[in-house]
Amino acid sequence: MEKNQIRNFAIIAHVDHGKSTLADRILELTNTVKQREMQNQFLDQNPISRERGITIKLAPVRITYQLSDRLKKIFNFDFCTLNLIDTPGHVDFSYEVSRSLSACEGAILLIDATQGIQAQTLAHARLAKSLGLKIIPVINKIDIPNARIDDVVDDLVKIFGFDREEIFLVSAKTGDGVEKILETIVEKIPPPKGNEEFALRALIFDSVYDDHQGIIAYIRIVDGNIEVKNLDQAKFKTLATNTVIKPIEFGFFNPKRTPSQKLSCGEVGYIATGLKKTTLIRIGDTITNITPQKEHQIAPLSGYQELKPMVFYGFFPKSGDEFAKLAEALEKLHLNDSSFTSSAESSNALGNGFRIGTLGVLHGEILKERIFREFFIDVIATIPTVRYQIKINGQIIFVKSVQDIPDLFDEIYEPWMKIIIFSPQEYTGSIMTLCQEKRAKLIDLLYHSGSQTELIFEIPLSEMIVNFYDRLKSVSSGFANLDYEFIGYKSFDGVKLTVLLNHEPVDTLSLMVPREKADREAQKIATRLKDAIPRQQFEVKIQIANHARIIASETISPFRKDVIQKLYGGDRSRKDKLLDAQKRGKKKMKQLGKVSLPDEVFVSLYKI
Repeated sequence: MEKNQIRNFAIIAHVDHGKSTLADRILELTNTVKQREMQNQFLDQNPISRERGITIKLAPVRITYQLSDRLKKIFNFDFCTLNLIDTPGHVDFSYEVSRSLSACEGAILLIDATQGIQAQTLAHARLAKSLGLKIIPVINKIDIPNARIDDVVDDLVKIFGFDREEIFLVSAKTGDGVEKILETIVEKIPPPKGNEEFALRALIFDSVYDDHQGIIAYIRIVDGNIEVKNLDQAKFKTLATNTVIKPIEFGFFNPKRTPSQKLSCGEVGYIATGLKKTTLIRIGDTITNITPQKEHQIAPLSGYQELKPMVFYGFFPKSGDEFAKLAEALEKLHLNDSSFTSSAESSNALGNGFRIGTLGVLHGEILKERIFREFFIDVIATIPTVRYQIKINGQIIFVKSVQDIPDLFDEIYEPWMKIIIFSPQEYTGSIMTLCQEKRAKLIDLLYHSGSQTELIFEIPLSEMIVNFYDRLKSVSSGFANLDYEFIGYKSFDGVKLTVLLNHEPVDTLSLMVPREKADREAQKIATRLKDAIPRQQFEVKIQIANHARIIASETISPFRKDVIQKLYGGDRSRKDKLLDAQKRGKKKMKQLGKVSLPDEVFVSLYKI
């Protein structure tokens, strides 16, 4: 296929602005998916995506678009191949968006006509602009009675500098205006760059694991092409890991994987590598032909910047013999989601597990659910924590979990974020009150048309991950939304709270809190633990300590069997003998017994 007949683009938008619905209409209009196979959110094949109504994974698809008579005269060809990548909208999956846009030359920026420009609208648009993509602004949901079309157009012109004439009005639900978008994609988005005469360079922008075909690499051909008539003779290699690939299949997405004998320069497709070892293929790596005499001339593609996770969990299998199975599951998931990290750790309360680094709280929740759904492993996730900097004897060290923080240190630093909150004006006061409770500092307050406000704060990440998003939605009746970015570390006057159960420290329940809130938070934790930990056959003493000082305490009374029920009459000493025996048994059980910690313990602490 000629390179000038290819258009690569993505759909970017805030959560719930209609990306997947617009993708559905495009698939229907171009007959890419047969009507009997069509369903809502067709490209969201992950069941978690469909249940939650949010896209959590990028999804590529090749579309054959027949040009109108007007476009045929302009371009002198009859059809065009559109490679569409549907992207997530939530801030926790922004890495998926960045990888998608790196494989494209253009993007549809979708805005809800009822909600207007939102936090992720700004973030995605800035990213697309920084990558030099052609942006097509589209206002969706124009068929809804409370659509604010004129206000949203004014904001797009004011904030992004678009001309009014280039803003499209569509209804992704009814399909009104979608045909014009397809024509504009062909007209305005440039064809791929690159040279088909050069040596092969293909960018790996995503990957998945298949039990039969091994690692399947999603690729964008940047230079050269892949044309193989005999797969037995085909050989490729990766430049970063120096892995030799003997493919068992390659092709494109239509939208299912469709085998092909050729992928041309500029196209998006896949290679089924047959490799079973998950560390051999990396997202961002470059695939090329094996040509020993020219290897030194092939420069690897720039790939992607490695992200640093901001929120950390402990993942521990409920069944101790599933540790190896969990390790394998995380390796396979990392192929499909390279934005999380994992390293082995152990806990005196929960046994062997992994320290998981994610981009946010929702990212961690989705990861835990995927482990259960896809690999049938039930894990306990500990309280989310952030990465602190500790200064000891003049040296700065990083710690990923609170239990690694020593009791004595010179100074501690916590990560801070810049957050942008969009909300109707009537909720501004409530949002500012919430942010002040969370130790946030107001940086700016902007007013947009349509009674929308934009609030910019700086806030500690540790305050953001603890019930902040839920409370923001509550105080704004669900209308407020936010975007955030890391700005650096700041000094933190905090203390470490250690939870002791029957005088034994439980490392996975340790918390860092501001010094002025320490006593109040300690009492909350003790009360919550008393409600969450089930009663045992022995007494459970809950203590919250700051260094060696106990600042809060609660007791869970044991189950008690009435051992004297069977007695009737006789001397008092008979009853005392049985009660003393029971007391000795309880004491021994308390020494040897282990307090069980169900999931609800960690959930209850997180909700504080």
